[in-house]
Amino acid sequence: MAHVEHLVDTLHLEDLDNSHHPSIFDENDEYDMLIVRLPVITEKLEAVSLGFIITKDTSYLFNAKKGRLEALESRFEGPHQKIDTMLDHLLKSFHTYQDQISDMEETLYEGTVKTNFMTQWLTLKRDILRVERIMHRTSAVMQDMIQYYETDGSFPLNHYIDIHEHCERILRSATLQLSKLDYLYNFYNTRTNEKMNRLIFLLTIISAVFLPLNLIVGFFGMNTSGLPFTEGSSGTFSVIVGLVFLVLTTSLGVFVWRRKIEYSE
Repeated sequence: MAHVEHLVDTLHLEDLDNSHHPSIFDENDEYDMLIVRLPVITEKLEAVSLGFIITKDTSYLFNAKKGRLEALESRFEGPHQKIDTMLDHLLKSFHTYQDQISDMEETLYEGTVKTNFMTQWLTLKRDILRVERIMHRTSAVMQDMIQYYETDGSFPLNHYIDIHEHCERILRSATLQLSKLDYLYNFYNTRTNEKMNRLIFLLTIISAVFLPLNLIVGFFGMNTSGLPFTEGSSGTFSVIVGLVFLVLTTSLGVFVWRRKIEYSE
């Protein structure tokens, strides 16, 4: 084991010890280094980097907790088992994102959108974008490894093609869910703008009705002589009738104007 660690370049050991190192496949004369970074979905999204050293005879996994390389059972099957196990778990756990997006879609269709819709949307967008970014690089690295070892008779080509296919499947799923999120955002904005337009229209009608009334009230509220309806006992009634007539006339005018706009569209 010490011989292997002595064989590996110091910079490569630092790369293996870096928990945030992106996926990479580095070819060398005496050994090859493979780092596979994969998302881990639990209560929150995290990412784990698995570091492997592949020699001509066997392979080693870098134990980050102990800070050392540990021998695996076989040269290619050892890394395959580690990576495949994590990918299977990722494929299953990614369904939680799909379920959340489906629930958001149903609430939009049913008109029961929760107040935290945008917070949930932003969280999903951030996490799935991160998954897509990580898997895009990991898939490319696995493809590079397959092309490099495909002529080696001991290389289990089908096993690693299966790993690459899983990476591509997760990548496609992430891209699809991002498209859904963009659609939901546009739909949510359309519904919100529609409600806002209705509210503005209602406020416009109220303003159109009460603006003339405010003008009349202000006119009759002047402390000047000779105002209409100040003489006689039915002045207040006459003003009320006039105001009602003005409200009805204004409302009818707004309604006719609205109908003309709708027909013109």
